Amino acid sequence: MSGVLARVLFYPTLAYNVAMEKVSSRRWFDRVDETVILGALPFRSMTKQLVETENVRGVITMNENYETKYFCNSAEEWHAAGVEQLRLSTVDLTGVPSLENLHKGVEFALQHRQLGGSVYIHCKAGRSRSATLAAAYLIKLHCVTPEEACQKLASVRPHILVRSSQLEVLRVYHHQVCGPSS
Repeated sequence: MSGVLARVLFYPTLAYNVAMEKVSSRRWFDRVDETVILGALPFRSMTKQLVETENVRGVITMNENYETKYFCNSAEEWHAAGVEQLRLSTVDLTGVPSLENLHKGVEFALQHRQLGGSVYIHCKAGRSRSATLAAAYLIKLHCVTPEEACQKLASVRPHILVRSSQLEVLRVYHHQVCGPSS
């Protein structure tokens, strides 16, 4: 049922996100560190800026296929722009990235970090699904608690919304990568 609701609400909530970026202090994307950029849907019109100005060489898409079908680059279009895409589909609104996907996404970001490139982590609004993965990245990199990782993200992107179910998977992830005593 949540997948159906997410589909029904996709375009109205996307329009809301576009409006909020225009009328509030929200930015479409924010840089978390020298590697990770956390943001909303990367529209095709943003490709040149992301690649040339932000040095994006990897994109982690937390969206389901229908969310990116019309407005975003396909994997082939990203590849043509010199960018590797990793899709970790997660249902909008209520979805929680799996532990497996958190590990895959973080390793992808760390590989690009070693190569000196940036990674654009996104979902529809860059608030929940993608923020959960960006928090996992910070946990792996610095062995901070999930709460500390979310505080760091909120300091650069104040409108993130990591829900309790997402925070719970981050606690399990933290235990797996940092150990029980951290």
